[in-house]
Amino acid sequence: MAYGVKVAKGDAYKRAAAKRRHIRIRKRISGTQERPRLVVTRSNRGITAQVIDDIKGHTLASASTLDASIRGGEGNKTDLAKQVGSLVAERAKAAGVEAVVFDRGGKQYAGRIAALADAAREAGLKF
Repeated sequence: MAYGVKVAKGDAYKRAAAKRRHIRIRKRISGTQERPRLVVTRSNRGITAQVIDDIKGHTLASASTLDASIRGGEGNKTDLAKQVGSLVAERAKAAGVEAVVFDRGGKQYAGRIAALADAAREAGLKF
């Protein structure tokens, strides 16, 4: 099935390109009950991670820079992304999840995305 994304100018073009990349990634990646999908959503200010079972359509665990334990924390955005990664891994393990499929959401695997993934791996979540 073909998905069309309208091409525009400036920031809208960047958002459309990211949407195309995410659609291309989601064609191959799907979360199951045994290996749910770890979705990372990054904005300029914050980062969110969710562990999703796509078959049931349920979110099993989530963490964000807006969580009370992380909000107003020390360090830069990369340090906060590491905290989010370890927190989502901790919550996923509490929900009974041992391994996940990583979905970077059309973003480049570098910087905050990579920091979150590395922190989740260090906390014991398998990719």
